[in-house]
Amino acid sequence: MTEPQGIERLPDDEFRRVLCVVAHPDDLEYGASAAVAEWTDRGVEVSYLLLTKGEAGMQIPPEECARIRRGEQERACAQVGVSELLMLDHPDGMLVYSLDIRRDIARRIREFKPDAVVTSAWDLEAPWGLNQADHRVAGVCVLDAVRDADNTWVHPELAKQEDLPKWGTRWLLVGGHPKPTHGVPVSAASVQRAVQSLEAHEEYLAAIPGHPAPSDFIPEMLAGGGKALGVDHAMLFGAYDLRGRPAGA
Repeated sequence: MTEPQGIERLPDDEFRRVLCVVAHPDDLEYGASAAVAEWTDRGVEVSYLLLTKGEAGMQIPPEECARIRRGEQERACAQVGVSELLMLDHPDGMLVYSLDIRRDIARRIREFKPDAVVTSAWDLEAPWGLNQADHRVAGVCVLDAVRDADNTWVHPELAKQEDLPKWGTRWLLVGGHPKPTHGVPVSAASVQRAVQSLEAHEEYLAAIPGHPAPSDFIPEMLAGGGKALGVDHAMLFGAYDLRGRPAGA
């Protein structure tokens, strides 16, 4: 099938490592986990970095909420082949753009050395409505941290004190981008695993009034991405090639 004008297949055949950085448990389960399932099935190593523990996501004591959400995220990761999950201590619901957050993300990029970094859209308005504050902060911090990680003179203590020299990630992939540019075709099996990864957040979803069942909208959303790419199902990203096209491409 030919691809519609404007949406290209992401050239991910040579990906070896992908780092996914978002604000909360569950943020990656709204479609991106289908692409993650495709990558891990091919032997790509995928690591998740969450800036918060999601402790403000339910109206119960934060410590109890964080414990529940950690377990749910671990089960969601298992559905799509992710074995490495790091959750930081920045305050859920109150993320503020800062050098501290940028440094934490840049540190992980230098440690993991990913070919691509996945994050969430930072626009005020997202395809599903008004974007949440932490999502916006996380996205912009990731954008800047990807550049920080590749600059010797930004966060120089990472190299001097932690032996983490700069690392240049090639691709920045933004899920929920209002004008997606690239897509990752996903199989029916990966669609189902994406559904199951969101279903793993059982207690959290039950606490959201009127939240639809994952099986009612995840396949439909990925089918819409597939239509844009000319396949059955796909996860779409706003993709930024930070290295440009290689010579002769």
